[in-house]
Amino acid sequence: MTRILITGVSTRAIAESAQAAGYDFVTLDYFGDYDQKAWCENYALARDFGLPYGPGPLYEASRRLQYDAVVYTASLENHPATVARLAAGAALRGTSDAGGTGAGLLGNCPEALKRVRHGPALFAFLQDRGVPTPQTRFGNRPAPAAPHRWLRKPVGSGGGRGVTFWDAGRPPGRGYLLQQHLAGQVCSAAFVANRREAVVLGLTEQLIGQAAFGATGFIYCGNLYPLLRADGGAVSALEPEVSDLATALTREFGLVGLNGLDFVLCDGRVWPLEVNPRYSASMELIEAARGLSMFDCHVRAVLHGDLSDPGRGHADGAQAIGANRSTYGKAILYAERDCRAPDTRGWAERGIRDVPFPGEAIVKGSPVCTVLSRAATTDACYAGLLDQAEALGGELYV
Repeated sequence: MTRILITGVSTRAIAESAQAAGYDFVTLDYFGDYDQKAWCENYALARDFGLPYGPGPLYEASRRLQYDAVVYTASLENHPATVARLAAGAALRGTSDAGGTGAGLLGNCPEALKRVRHGPALFAFLQDRGVPTPQTRFGNRPAPAAPHRWLRKPVGSGGGRGVTFWDAGRPPGRGYLLQQHLAGQVCSAAFVANRREAVVLGLTEQLIGQAAFGATGFIYCGNLYPLLRADGGAVSALEPEVSDLATALTREFGLVGLNGLDFVLCDGRVWPLEVNPRYSASMELIEAARGLSMFDCHVRAVLHGDLSDPGRGHADGAQAIGANRSTYGKAILYAERDCRAPDTRGWAERGIRDVPFPGEAIVKGSPVCTVLSRAATTDACYAGLLDQAEALGGELYV
């Protein structure tokens, strides 16, 4: 059986999917969380190799591991050269070159990453199709103070880190862009692709900068599935638009496997922000709700171009919330101040994920853990996340 290296900032959620589907894998990431090390082979850069986080150290650590193929997660999509090196370092080469991925690489190839993560190329393609996009100024150029409010965003950033409102008149600085701020609902679409076609697996709402979870500014801190539109419109009305977008992006950029599309729902339209050409954080909720294996969907699409019946066995696959549907939620809890983890040995049994080691030092602003919730309604599901965050705060800040 092919042994797969799963690597990136965090690998716990996708590793759970791989384990449930029966794949042979090893994980390499930054956190090396307490719960993950209990049930799979995991290596953490700092804890196991004494290395800082970064694409270079991930590659260096991978050279000490045996693997036949590689699946990458955030934020390696911003480092196509490292993706190429990881793939080339496979102990054995993959048996299929389906989708143009190159032997040993189970995911989008470096060339696809360069193109789809290049903001000017992505937005030019969308605009040519008549898709609404926020006004964006690339390069170190100021934007007009009116009529929009503008965001200052790091190029190639992830999770909303470093995003702030722009002080009008000041150059954004090297490595930053300016983008029109859209006052709308921030959402994500998950889809699986084979370079020719795409199947949308689910739409979710993103939780951004919520103080209840210790997040600030524009920091990503969770998702709710299925999407419930804040404007009261039917989610089903969005599905054709999102499906057409996913297919168009797939064909233009040669996308394969699992991909995510972040967008703002504004004035009843989908305004794309970026494509995440790899497994995304919202996907574990869709997997739980629909009873499908995201990891297996990914591998089958990459190796065989197989998009057939991706929701086989699903229980809650429809986007609309009906009488017998549930809402699934996750929230990432961030440290409100410097602290130490309490005795966390029982946290996994409480359904908490990404658990820190007992007594581990946690720096203000860094992620502590992930909490999950399921309830009959969106409000009840969100309340469940809030209750868990409050309870954990009482344990952390004693």
